[in-house]
Amino acid sequence: MNSYYVYILTNKNNTVLYTGFTNDLENRIDSHKRRVIKKSFTARYNCDKLLYFEEFENVSEASYREKQIKKYRRDWKENLINENNPDWIDLSKDWFD
Repeated sequence: MNSYYVYILTNKNNTVLYTGFTNDLENRIDSHKRRVIKKSFTARYNCDKLLYFEEFENVSEASYREKQIKKYRRDWKENLINENNPDWIDLSKDWFD
């Protein structure tokens, strides 16, 4: 069974929110942290702090959810994060030690 993930990243000052979609969350977050794609949005704005993610078994559901989250305003995304991660800690902080 494959898993697909929709996730939200921010920068160290929590000023930028980025929503993404992947089938390998740990590897994708590592890529963001290492700024593999130098001219990407996340590299430009230093978004590498994982605030939120959802897991899906179906790729089309995950893709739909990503588009859904992207269309919402920032305050809606903040509420989503606050419900699940009120301290806005990096959920991936222990993945790469």
